[in-house]
Amino acid sequence: MTRNAEAALLVGAASVAAFGVALVNLARGDGLDAQVALTFVVMIASFGGLHLAIRQWSPEASTYLLPLAAILTAIGFVEVYRLDRGLASLQRWWLLIATALAVSLLLAMRRTGLAPLRRYRYVFLLSGLLLLLLPLLPTDWSFPLRGFEQNGSRLWIRFQAGPLRLQFQPGEIAKLVLAAFLASYLSERQAVLGVQTRPLGRYRLPELRQLAPLVIAWAASFVVLIYQRDLGASLLLFALFIAMLYAATGRGIYLTTGGLLFGAGGVAAWLSFPHVQRRVSAWLDPFGDYADTGYQIAQSLFAFGSGSLSGSGLGLGAPDRIPNAATDFIFAAVGEELGLAGSVAVIATFALLVAVGFGISLRSRDTFRKLLAGGLAFVLGLQTFLIIAGVMRLLPLTGITLPFMSYGGSSLVANFLLLALLARISHEERA
Repeated sequence: MTRNAEAALLVGAASVAAFGVALVNLARGDGLDAQVALTFVVMIASFGGLHLAIRQWSPEASTYLLPLAAILTAIGFVEVYRLDRGLASLQRWWLLIATALAVSLLLAMRRTGLAPLRRYRYVFLLSGLLLLLLPLLPTDWSFPLRGFEQNGSRLWIRFQAGPLRLQFQPGEIAKLVLAAFLASYLSERQAVLGVQTRPLGRYRLPELRQLAPLVIAWAASFVVLIYQRDLGASLLLFALFIAMLYAATGRGIYLTTGGLLFGAGGVAAWLSFPHVQRRVSAWLDPFGDYADTGYQIAQSLFAFGSGSLSGSGLGLGAPDRIPNAATDFIFAAVGEELGLAGSVAVIATFALLVAVGFGISLRSRDTFRKLLAGGLAFVLGLQTFLIIAGVMRLLPLTGITLPFMSYGGSSLVANFLLLALLARISHEERA
């Protein structure tokens, strides 16, 4: 696909967003207003700006990344607008901010490429751990940067200076930073980690000194996130460690051990934290405590049921009955108003986007770029699977957001930076 075809698809995605906003307005009886044009302009400015940046600084990048992300963003924005116009206004600003940061990253890498990510891996390790620690800052001290707890988890930081008030989830950026560290470390020690010389029962492991930085990084992030009482983010990061270690070595022992530790961590969180117990109870029997713990997931199931094959239509359903529908349950809103057809289309688009990421990884000849692209694609795919499975009651809810679609500035910023990194990796391999 050519760059001109990519640009045409981006215009199409912006048109889908504007058309969706128009349909929501007509369903409410409001008629067409400036929101339609504003949505189109913001989508064109954001994805068009990123398209131009890639043309200028990474012209050999894959042409499939932006159109797939754009259509997901367009559908997600329409549903956020349908649920809460105030949040939709903020989402537009976050979309522009995320684009500006992604363009800045491409600009910074135009000459050095990905070399600094490989060279300064321990700086990225410390930065990732610092980002994970930030939400543990006191809530009531006088410093403008503060941590705070929401929905039983301490994942957020708040910057407040006079009338300016900004909330952010640093763990979203931490997963990218730690993926860069892991790709750099594993690419350098791939051969050593693949040679298992130390016996452990029937199995053999690499030398412990080779595993020490990985174990320290995993333990620190896992302990911090358990202290923050967020099962979803901690399991996501742990799975990233195991997946990248397996990709670097090809040793099944890492998958086996990681799977056992993954299950043990989930059971330990269920035994230790009341809010995790509530989520498991809601997953097992949402109608057993319909008025309390099961209300959210029960409303999600009702939404999918009423959506049927083609959905109720944009603005004609009742997804606003689902608590936190714009953040945690945006896929349930899609299921109700776009039906099974729309839901399958969204899942297929995510699958294609993840496949493009893994394709970039498979085509990479350099080990570092191969591992980094694979790690980023894995994080995107696993996060999508966890939240969709939670909304559909296939798994307990984890509280993470649906990439590109859910309302949230930190999620948008992290995923746009992920797009920029994948674009740069594919450019360097083709160039």
